[in-house]
Amino acid sequence: MNAELEFEQYRGRLFSIAYRMLGSVADAEDILQETFIRWMQASRDDIRSAKAFLVTIITRLCINQLQSARVQREEYVGQWLPEPFIIDEDHDPGSLSIAFLVLLERLNPIERAVFLLREVFDYEYAEIAAAVGQSEANCRQILRRARQHVRAERPRFQANEEEHDAL
Repeated sequence: MNAELEFEQYRGRLFSIAYRMLGSVADAEDILQETFIRWMQASRDDIRSAKAFLVTIITRLCINQLQSARVQREEYVGQWLPEPFIIDEDHDPGSLSIAFLVLLERLNPIERAVFLLREVFDYEYAEIAAAVGQSEANCRQILRRARQHVRAERPRFQANEEEHDAL
């Protein structure tokens, strides 16, 4: 199969993963484009599963993006909200609500990746482990912690009294 057609077959899923991890349409599109470039440069001889390869690439790129973006968000005073993206609720039942995206903000990049791949996309632990570069046992533990963080009704960052008054 043509490499471009094979990529197009998974484009929607890849965008969904990137958007749900990053919370920004522009960032998701950028990561999707980077994934496409890496896909086109990859040797097909080394790829056993196009889907697994592409999910691994986009997940790792998103984790890298989140880890670099986390520093910027930690300097931002106020609540970080992801960008809303609703195509058409009737034709996109996988759309996430803003509330769910806010919950995901409580997770670090690896927790977010494991949580989304397991809870939203129903990947097996072996697939998740390969995508995030962790062991299956560690992914189970990461998911357990992620679920705890999602359930916790606490702010992610505490502002001291001076910052609170300044706001």
